[in-house]
Amino acid sequence: MQIFYAPDVAADLYTLDERESKHVVRVLRMKKGTEVKLIDGRGNLYEGIITDPDPVQCMIKIEKVIPGFEKRNYSLHIAISPLKNPDRFEWFIEKSVEIGIDEITPVICRNTEKPSIKTERANNLIISAMKQSLKANVTILNNTMLFSDFIYHNHPGTLMIAHCGRDGNLSSIKDVYKKGEKAVILIGPEGDFSDGEIKASAIKGYIPVHLGMSRLRTETAGVAACHSIYFINQ
Repeated sequence: MQIFYAPDVAADLYTLDERESKHVVRVLRMKKGTEVKLIDGRGNLYEGIITDPDPVQCMIKIEKVIPGFEKRNYSLHIAISPLKNPDRFEWFIEKSVEIGIDEITPVICRNTEKPSIKTERANNLIISAMKQSLKANVTILNNTMLFSDFIYHNHPGTLMIAHCGRDGNLSSIKDVYKKGEKAVILIGPEGDFSDGEIKASAIKGYIPVHLGMSRLRTETAGVAACHSIYFINQ
């Protein structure tokens, strides 16, 4: 059964936008009476059938609503440096959404090589990954922030910063994070966080953690952190 994104669904009849309508009718060749599912990005799953397979305004009759679909018992916010290679950053976005993440904030660090991201493309990837992995809550992509600005916000939950640990004084995520809690994890750029950034984060309550024995690329570290929180909560 196909899944479609319907952020503004509010009644028993819903009209897909032109992009989704074209995909339904022209690409998937769905007919009247075909069963479909909709997700609204707010935690609701809708089951319905196609009543009018119009390639511009495909009409869906909603027959069942499942609130709180696949709701997690925790929340995860990862603040991660943009990358010089945008494909690698987009890979992180896609895979973290598939695993389960609530917020992503691109943070500009001292060693960040390319401070910008393609926001519209990133949000499209989020929606695509959300549909593919049967998530009903859309991941929030926040505006890009300076590292210093991010850590001075009061983020709720267990605060962690993952870095290479030049002094070796790092904890495992499982030793500092408890199941069911909110988690905020900082992931640095290719050149890692600067000593000043690590010290500043410690002052704001961020616990230094490691992601295993291997030195990971930024995007791999982000996915590993996401999966660590997911695994602990299973």
